[in-house]
Amino acid sequence: MNPDDPVTNTGPGPVALSGKPVPGSPAGGSRGAGGDEGHPALGGTMKHWMGPVLVALIGAFMAILDSSIVNVAVPTIMSVFNASTNTVQWISTIYLLASGCIVPFSGWMGDRFGIKNLYIGSLIIFVLGSLLCGLAWDINSLIVARVLQAVGGGMIMPTIMAMIYRMVPRDKMGGAMGIFGIALLVAPALGPTLGGYLVEYVNWRWIFTINLPIGVIGVLLAIMTLPEFKSAHPGKLDFAGAATSATMLFTLLLALSKGTDWGWTSEPIVLLFFASAVSLVLFIYIETTIDNPLLDLRVFRYASFTAANLTTVVTTVGLYAGLFYIPLFLQSIRGIGAMETGLLMMPGALVTAVMMPITGKLFDKIGAKALVISGLLMLSVLTLNFSNLNLATATGTITMWIIFRGAVMAFAMMPAQTASLIDIPNELIGRASSISNIIRSVAGSFGLAVLTSILTARQAFHGSRLAWSLTLSNPVVADSVAKLGGLAGGGARGKGLAAAYLSGLVAKASFVNAIDDVFIVAGLFTLLALVPALFLKNKRKAAAEGAGGMRSTAIAAE
Repeated sequence: MNPDDPVTNTGPGPVALSGKPVPGSPAGGSRGAGGDEGHPALGGTMKHWMGPVLVALIGAFMAILDSSIVNVAVPTIMSVFNASTNTVQWISTIYLLASGCIVPFSGWMGDRFGIKNLYIGSLIIFVLGSLLCGLAWDINSLIVARVLQAVGGGMIMPTIMAMIYRMVPRDKMGGAMGIFGIALLVAPALGPTLGGYLVEYVNWRWIFTINLPIGVIGVLLAIMTLPEFKSAHPGKLDFAGAATSATMLFTLLLALSKGTDWGWTSEPIVLLFFASAVSLVLFIYIETTIDNPLLDLRVFRYASFTAANLTTVVTTVGLYAGLFYIPLFLQSIRGIGAMETGLLMMPGALVTAVMMPITGKLFDKIGAKALVISGLLMLSVLTLNFSNLNLATATGTITMWIIFRGAVMAFAMMPAQTASLIDIPNELIGRASSISNIIRSVAGSFGLAVLTSILTARQAFHGSRLAWSLTLSNPVVADSVAKLGGLAGGGARGKGLAAAYLSGLVAKASFVNAIDDVFIVAGLFTLLALVPALFLKNKRKAAAEGAGGMRSTAIAAE
C-alpha cells in the first residue's frame, strides 16, 4: 500500500497533531488526489484503507485473544510449576494491571514517535513477551514475561483505533469499525476454544508461542502497508499525570480483581480504593491545569464521546456476563471441558463476526442512535432470557441463545464505540482513544467484580433457603434419603451417602439460581445504557460538522 495513496480530505486543510495548520499549506480546499493534504499525517484520510485496516486487525486480534486464551491453561501451569492457586492467578492479574497502566502513555507516545512506529514497536514487544512466556522456566519468570507482553498488548489497541480514525473517511467509519469489532468481540470467545485445543492436544506453551509467526508476519505487513503518521511537537511528557494515572489504574484494577478473594471490606481493598480515589482527584486537577496533559480531558466536551463511552460502560458489563458466566455454567454444572465449551460458544462468535461488517454498513447509512437503542433492547431481553438456565436446559437451546445474543451484541456495542470518536478532531484522536480503552478496561473489571459479588451473595442465599427446606424433619426428604440409602447399600453408610448426594444437589441448584440472578441484574443493568444512548449524535450530522469541529479545535490549540 502506497502511503501517498489518493485520498479524501475531511478537514479544512492540512492539520498537524498539535492542531495547527501545516506551514506552507493552503487554508482550505483540496489540492487534488495524491496531494499531501490527504496524507494521514496531515489530517486527511486514505481512499484505499481496507488493506491497512486488515493489517492492523492482526495486532488487535492477538492482543485481545491473549487476554482470554491463558485462562484455560491455568490448571496445567499450576501442575507443571507446582504453583498455588493464589500465585498462578497473577498470570492473568498482572497482565490486566500492566496493560491498564500503559494505556495512558499511548497517546503521547504516538505523537512523539509516530503512530505507525508505536504500533510496530508495540507488536514487537508483545511478540518478545510471548517468546519469553513460552520459554518460562518457573512461575515467577512467566509472571515477569507477562508484564512485558502486557506492555506491548496494552498499547496496541488505542494505537490501532487512532490509526483507523486517521486513515478512514468519516462517512466510511462504520464499515471500518465493523471490521475492527470482529477482533473486539470475537477474539475473547475464540480464546477458550483455541487455548483448550493447544493445552489438550499440543502443549500449553503454544498458547504463547503461537503469537511468534503471526506477530512477525504482522510486523512485516505493517512496515509495508501502513502509511506514515508524522507528529508535530507533542511536548514534554506529563510526569505528574503519568504517575497519578498509573497509581489510580493500578490500585483500582487490583482492588477490582482481588476484591472477591480478599474481601470487599478488608483493609487492603479499602486502602486500594482510597488510594485510587485520591489519585483520581489529583490526576483530574493536574490534567485540567497544565498546558500539555497526558490525557486530554477536553474530549469530554464532545457530547457524542461522553454519551458513547457511558453506553459502552454499561454494555461491557453485559458482554462480560455472557463471556464469563455462560462458560462457568457449562463447565461447573454440566461438567463440559474447556475445549467443548469453547466450541459451544463459537457459533455466537462467528455470528458476531458476520454481523459486524453489516452493522458497520448500517451505521454509515442511518447513524448510531437507532442501532444502539434497538441493540440494547434486544440485548437486555436475551440476557434476561439466560436467567431461565437450569439443570435440565438442553445444550442445543443454550447454543441457540448464544447465537442470537452474538448477533445482537454487534448492534449494541460497535455503533456506540464508533460514535465515540466520530467527531473528535484528528489531533485529539490518539488521546481520546486512550481514554476510551481505559474506560472499557475498567468497565470490564468493574462489571466482573460486581457480578461475581452478586453471584457469591445469591449463592449463599439460595443455599440457605434450600438447605432449610431440605431437612430430615421433612417427610418427603426423609423418604427420599431412605430410598437413596437403600440403593447405596442401606444402613448408616447408605443414608450418609444419600444425604451427601442431596447436599451436592442443593449446592448445584443454589449455584444455578445464583447465575440466573446474575443474568437478571445484567439484563436490567443493560437498560440503563438507553439513557446515554439517546444523546448519541446522528452520524450524518456529525460528518457534516466534522470540518467545523476540526477548525474550531485548531483555533483553540493556537
